[in-house]
Amino acid sequence: MKKKSLALVLALAMIVVCVVGGTLAWLIDKTGPVTNTFTTSDVDITLTETTTNYQMIPGYTITKDPKVTVLAGSEKCYLFVKVVKSTNFDNFMTYDMAAGWTQLKDASENPVPGVFYRIVDTADMGTAYSVLANDQVTVSGDVTKTMLNGLTEATQPTLTFTAYACQYMKNNTDSFTAAEAWAKVYP
Repeated sequence: MKKKSLALVLALAMIVVCVVGGTLAWLIDKTGPVTNTFTTSDVDITLTETTTNYQMIPGYTITKDPKVTVLAGSEKCYLFVKVVKSTNFDNFMTYDMAAGWTQLKDASENPVPGVFYRIVDTADMGTAYSVLANDQVTVSGDVTKTMLNGLTEATQPTLTFTAYACQYMKNNTDSFTAAEAWAKVYP
């Protein structure tokens, strides 16, 4: 009888466990998906100039207004301008760089001829930076008619500008030096 009672109690206990276990509600939850979209970034620049008539008259200044702009939406960057003078340019004219440009130095701290830079923060995007002081070049007062008449189309003095930009940061914590950034855009 004890065995039957024990078996009956165990059977009833199993029935209760099955009935109660089947009716228990577990507390659960689920979130919706979170999708991460990674967009691109960039550095976009323009180089513009509105003047085109450059007649040399001894002692006169000539309006020359190259301007470099880092476009809105760009990342903080190094902005470079490379100024290339013809070999005879200094015999005829002079110019000064506009305020805010720094002469680039190589790793040995030697100036890189004709290369200047500035750092442009995101708050300054869209600002047009003049390359030349007062947007002008000056014809030397020592230039003579004989010198001017001796020029041919192939020997006219020239001044050429090219702009470059490189992101400011290497990674989340380290920035490029100006020389490192220049090496990225002008290897």
